[in-house]
Amino acid sequence: MSEAIAFESERRAMVENQLRRRGIHDPRVLDAMYRVPRHEFVAPALASQAYDDRPLPIGVTETISQPYIVAAMTDAVRVQPGDKALEVGAGSGYQAVILAHLGAKVYAIERNPHLVEATRLRLAGLGYSVELVCGDGTEGHAAMAPYQVIVVTAASPPKIPQPLLDQLADGGRLIIPVGTRMHQELTLVFRHGDEYVTRVLDPCQFVPLIGKYGWPEHESYAGGEIL
Repeated sequence: MSEAIAFESERRAMVENQLRRRGIHDPRVLDAMYRVPRHEFVAPALASQAYDDRPLPIGVTETISQPYIVAAMTDAVRVQPGDKALEVGAGSGYQAVILAHLGAKVYAIERNPHLVEATRLRLAGLGYSVELVCGDGTEGHAAMAPYQVIVVTAASPPKIPQPLLDQLADGGRLIIPVGTRMHQELTLVFRHGDEYVTRVLDPCQFVPLIGKYGWPEHESYAGGEIL
């Protein structure tokens, strides 16, 4: 069996066993998770583990989230073609590409400049159109606001960064892990005018959201897991 066929088989198994059986039913989300080659977003030495149901390291303190949580967060924000989406914590670019595959115009912020450069090269090589920004994700990306969708892939303190709420469009959806450094709850926020309605989804564990409106710099831990 060729490597490409083997990875395709693993992606199909991931979709059926990790996603569909655990309640992800949106066919567009399942199709995106099947078609985007997750093994291209991890180090070559970890490619054989790319479709396992767990996060993987992509740097000293960064991780790529487990496939289920990527799908669950994507499913929750109900991306529509033409939506403007902001991802905070771009990492290796996988979540951003999933959003782009669903038809969103994606802006992704990553604070680690070395990771930004590597991710830019990866996305260009794979032919994906995502605008990658190096900066403090807790401040959002006001230049292109408002956003119909905001996906935060790092753990926020109990007070969600105000710039992210401000940059959410009327009718927009924000998904963010909220809690302590070690334990959070995946929280979905809907904006209706000046009102924000929240819905708590699953307990989870992510690397901390570092920045002006987040946590101070600190050593990290493996994250992006549903507990």
